Amino acid sequence: MKQLQIKETNIANAVGWSGIAHIDKDLVLADRIAEIPVPRDARLMNFILIVLCTRGSLQYTLDTRQKKVAPGDMLIISEHHVVNNYNASDDVEGLAMMMSVDFFHEIINDVSDLSAIFLYARSFPVMKLSEADAEIFRSYFFTIKNRVADVGNHFRRPLVRTLLLAMFYDLSNVIYQSQQRLSEQPPKRAEVIFTRFIKMVELHCNRERRVGWYAKQLGITAKYLSETVKSASQRTPNEWIDNYVLAELRVQLKNTTKSIKQITEEMNFPNQSFLGKYFREHVGMSPSAYRRR
Repeated sequence: MKQLQIKETNIANAVGWSGIAHIDKDLVLADRIAEIPVPRDARLMNFILIVLCTRGSLQYTLDTRQKKVAPGDMLIISEHHVVNNYNASDDVEGLAMMMSVDFFHEIINDVSDLSAIFLYARSFPVMKLSEADAEIFRSYFFTIKNRVADVGNHFRRPLVRTLLLAMFYDLSNVIYQSQQRLSEQPPKRAEVIFTRFIKMVELHCNRERRVGWYAKQLGITAKYLSETVKSASQRTPNEWIDNYVLAELRVQLKNTTKSIKQITEEMNFPNQSFLGKYFREHVGMSPSAYRRR
């Protein structure tokens, strides 16, 4: 029996919506989420979505898990998750921010910046904000939306990137405070292994990409590590390793003046051709083409 192919979402479609501000096909901001034409069938996310619900409610399934978003809740979904069964109340209101993966990687200064928000969101895609934190996000949202709309500003793109980075740090602080409260509860073994694995990948992804190596450092078998990581995160260890390696490559290509040869050596690839093939398979273009964008 042939398995049905789940369609990917496409941020490019959002550019044509009314009442939105956008930068190319990289960033879309909508302050009337009730008017967003959300697909009703299952979709694989290929961009990052951040939503603040201010009124009414939203319901959906994320990787088959039922979720509900109420007023004051923030929803964060990163790429590679499957969203389905979306439903909103008639009075729903809120703010939505959609961002391409490439644009996100233009913003981050270090791979470790990925962890605070998106690792937390993996387990807790919906989090309750205090009134003060919700107001901080609203302030960022409308400041960024105004800057995005200022198409005559020569520095519009870098200015928006800077504001988004500041917003991510503020959101990371909210998550840090939540993690401090959750740390009082004993974590499950799978969560402990997954967290230790991710921290190791952060530290060593620029030199080591073998699942077996990470399993050995953790004192478990590669099979057990694969099963545990898949159970805890819905992704395989190889997918997480590739995610961090590609994030590091994007940072090096966009935010440094290192030659591709130097990056190849520092990232422990056998040669420049191998790096090019790896990057092209995952990103769809060569490292040099990505750097010129």
